[in-house]
Amino acid sequence: MSSPSDTLAVENVVASTGIGQELDLETLADDLPTTDYVPDHFPGLVYRTECPQAAALIFRSGKVVCTGAQSVIAVEDTLEIFFQQLRDLGIHVDEEPDITIEHMVTSGDLDERLNLNAIAIGLSLANIEYEPEQFLGLVYRLDEPPVVVLLFGSGKLVITGARTVEDAEAALDTVQSRLENLDLLERV
Repeated sequence: MSSPSDTLAVENVVASTGIGQELDLETLADDLPTTDYVPDHFPGLVYRTECPQAAALIFRSGKVVCTGAQSVIAVEDTLEIFFQQLRDLGIHVDEEPDITIEHMVTSGDLDERLNLNAIAIGLSLANIEYEPEQFLGLVYRLDEPPVVVLLFGSGKLVITGARTVEDAEAALDTVQSRLENLDLLERV
C-alpha cells in the first residue's frame, strides 16, 4: 500500500540568480532564440527552454528568475543553457553563479475524501482560511516547515513555499499526522 508521501510530485520550482551586471534586453531579445520581450506588459525578457521545459525571466538589472522547472536539476540545467547563450554573445557570466531556490509547488494525495468543515474546526481557525464560497480548498498555514498547504475535499493537496522536497514531505507528514490525531483521516 502506498503512502501519501509517495504521491508527492514537484510541479514548479522557482529560483533566482544574477549575473552581476546590467543587460540590454532589447539587444538580447534580438540575439537569443525562444524569447519574448514586450516591456509594456512585463518588464523582463522571457527566455524559454524546451528540454528541460522552463523559463528564465531576465531583468535589466541582471537578476534572473527561473520558473516552470519540475526539479532543482532542471533549474540548474535551464540556467546553464541560458548562461552559455550569454557567454556565446560575449557577456561575462561566472562559471558557477549562486542559485537560490525561492520556493517549490508540490502536489500530493491523501487518498481519502476530506470533510473540510470538520478540518477547519479541528485544526484551529488561527492557521486556517476556509471560505468555500470563495475558494473550494482549505488554506492551512504551517509554522514548521513554513509552508502553505491547500487541502481539497477529494483528498488532493498542494504545498507551496517549500524550499526543498524534504520540506514538502515534512509538511505532508505533519498534515497527515494532525488529521489522523483528530480522527479526521483514517490510516491509509
